[in-house]
Amino acid sequence: MSRAIALFFLLAACSDSREVLDELPNSSLAGAPRAEVPESRMDAPVARAVTIGEDGPRMDACGGMGQVARTGPNGLPLRAAPFGDAKILASLAEGDRTYICTRSLDQKWLGVVLAPPPATDNAAEPADCGVSSPVDRKQPYDGPCVSGWVASAYVRLIAG
Repeated sequence: MSRAIALFFLLAACSDSREVLDELPNSSLAGAPRAEVPESRMDAPVARAVTIGEDGPRMDACGGMGQVARTGPNGLPLRAAPFGDAKILASLAEGDRTYICTRSLDQKWLGVVLAPPPATDNAAEPADCGVSSPVDRKQPYDGPCVSGWVASAYVRLIAG
């Protein structure tokens, strides 16, 4: 009888009714009421900001520069999130340059900030997107240039 009681208490001690999301302190979903947490990606808003500053406060906000290659006649879609079904924000042409700021976990998508074209009034310097110098902490990009996600297979690293 005492073995059965001990087994009962052992099993009861191992069960935990808390949700995994409640235990992740850095999760954007931690502490959110269950009604606000989407059950699947299809229920979630299909947009994800590009993160800058992932290399730390002593490195540029975006650590690389890429050039669009092998796009085909329709160009490379710049998407609002790292998913094939996310909203298309723009189309990049062959040779367009982007600042590479982050990658998706599966490495199939790059979070980029579009490098603006050079000014047409004989100015050699393009507009500043604010990603070529360090930022204090990792944060979503909220600068003047267009940002989004592109398939990594179509961007060739040229600097960084």
